[in-house]
Amino acid sequence: MQQIDFYMVDAFTDTTFGGNAAAVCPLTEWLPDATLLAMARQHNQSETAFFVTTDEGFELRWFTTQGEVNLCGHATLASAHVIFEYLNYPETAIQFSTRFVGPLTVTRNGDWLTLDFPATSSEPVTPPQLLLDSLGISEYQEVRLGRTYTVVLSTQQQVEAIKPDFQLMLGLNQKVCITAPANDEGYDFVSRFFSPASSITEDPVTGSTHTMLIPYWAQKLGKTQMLARQVSQRGGDLRCQLVGDRVHIAGQAATYLVGKVLLRG
Repeated sequence: MQQIDFYMVDAFTDTTFGGNAAAVCPLTEWLPDATLLAMARQHNQSETAFFVTTDEGFELRWFTTQGEVNLCGHATLASAHVIFEYLNYPETAIQFSTRFVGPLTVTRNGDWLTLDFPATSSEPVTPPQLLLDSLGISEYQEVRLGRTYTVVLSTQQQVEAIKPDFQLMLGLNQKVCITAPANDEGYDFVSRFFSPASSITEDPVTGSTHTMLIPYWAQKLGKTQMLARQVSQRGGDLRCQLVGDRVHIAGQAATYLVGKVLLRG
């Protein structure tokens, strides 16, 4: 029987039951992909992060219940939290190597962890009617396509009021983000994120989507440092900065569960 350390961490929050939960499993060596996927399905979280320690830092991979994904912000933040808090890591910066997006760095400053991710672009598009129907809207400021469809609305209240038809959204075969300027004092913009095709109807806090939102709002607002709020039911705060062709996304994290995975057979 093989025993593997297991952590469940709420990312982009400093309270239990806030932010976005991720499972994190440190490994001594890579297990077969089928085993990693089976573990992710057993954990039944939006993401399970696995990492292996190397001479240069850590190799990091992310799995949903459907398969491996190319980037996940909240599970990267959760992994860094585990390394800093439980593995006696002495430095203030962690270097992750990844299969799809190259090296990623996470730095610690007090209780805040900052992800250094590549910025991603988006372009204005004419939205398919199915997208508008799935969101139940006819009016919008702009629709863009990059990592996801991004629908820009006028107000935070409109973002909060959306009740998607996820069966319709499945027909898009694309993830959907909605965003607007923030009304709450101290925040710059808000968002929500939907991915029913990945068995995630609404993701509570989505770091990877902010690789696209940060360049967009930096241009719109004329500023490179912003505070964002994902206004899901759980909610989460993200300190955002555009730095050339990179984005810095900072958040806090709170451990919910520490245990062991017991692999038999």
